[in-house]
Amino acid sequence: MSIHLINVTQKLQVENWSKNASRETFRSLKRTSEFSRRHRECFSAIVSDFPVAKMSTTSIKLFNHFKSGTWIIYLRQMGAQLGARQQIIWINVVLITLWHLLAVYTAVILVPRMQIITILWGYFVGIVGGFGVTAGAHRLWAHRAYKAKLPLQLILLMCYSTAGQNSVFDWVRDHRVHHKFSETDADPHNAKRGFFFAHVGWLMQRKHPEVLKKGALIDMSDITGDPILAFHTKYFNYFKLFFCFIFPVLVPYIVLKEPFYHCFMGICFIRYILGLNFTWSVNSAAHIWGNKPYDKRINPAENLTVSILAMGEGWHNYHHVFPWDYRAAELGHYLFNSTTVIIDLFAKIGWAYDLKSPSPELVQKISKKYGDGTEPYLGRSPSHHDHPEEVPHPDHTVASN
Repeated sequence: MSIHLINVTQKLQVENWSKNASRETFRSLKRTSEFSRRHRECFSAIVSDFPVAKMSTTSIKLFNHFKSGTWIIYLRQMGAQLGARQQIIWINVVLITLWHLLAVYTAVILVPRMQIITILWGYFVGIVGGFGVTAGAHRLWAHRAYKAKLPLQLILLMCYSTAGQNSVFDWVRDHRVHHKFSETDADPHNAKRGFFFAHVGWLMQRKHPEVLKKGALIDMSDITGDPILAFHTKYFNYFKLFFCFIFPVLVPYIVLKEPFYHCFMGICFIRYILGLNFTWSVNSAAHIWGNKPYDKRINPAENLTVSILAMGEGWHNYHHVFPWDYRAAELGHYLFNSTTVIIDLFAKIGWAYDLKSPSPELVQKISKKYGDGTEPYLGRSPSHHDHPEEVPHPDHTVASN
């Protein structure tokens, strides 16, 4: 049951307060528009005929809280949470909008004046940053789908810094919450709230209280216990500033003699904004549009366009069923999964190892049982990766972490 309590300064909506409490009492409270400083006396007058004898233990505790006055503090705390659910971060709205407008201006006005090699440099920097997100933050640190030796870890941290997103800790925590509570209020970018919210809107407002609550329960000991990641997180802003903006801008300016203004606008706006949107498209488009050959019961879908833009991250129906597969896709070949290509190259020199993936038989079994009957893009082909040990998922129907 729900009630509405109106304070002097704001309306507080409190849902599901108690299932067993008296309806008459709550109706009286609902009609109350202001809380006097003498709330105890006022409340005593309202509940003078309260049927305590018919109350459950829970309701009696609630009644005692009301009598003591602690309900005022509770309501304020609840109100703060409910307010945070809808609170917009206006500085983020302004900056994200301004960044996109400047990117459009640069693309239309400045790009035609740039050297082709400068444009290619921006494209290369975008690939470097994308690889840091897909192979590093996502497949290595968030899902532990493979292991990396120190040289590869350092390369991935440099690449991830180039992407200019949040710290590895924040990225991994949010992504693990996303998988465990996908398409619920605890999902940071819940696609059921619409394309815009899942794409970028979630960054323009405070996190839902459930995201904070569930996020605090996620095991992050593997991240906090890693001294390299701890060092990177401590000085992340410096790494981000240098690898995402300073170094990529200075190279074409010094080496290619491109005008500084062109370098700055092209790298800091077009390349950066495109990289962010390609990553965001996995949260939005790949959770809304596409077929579901592995599990028709979930939102994530196979999206070819997202796979092309996000270096193989668009095979999302598969990924949410088998999140621990380092390929993030069933496809046995490399087409539209460039991240897997690079990881396999590092595996050949021994820097990437313990690459996890399910057997083709397991994939087909799950697909036949839960899929929508469609085939993956380009057809299903046997896996060409030979792993000495298969790592079974604890629950083959959903993804937990």
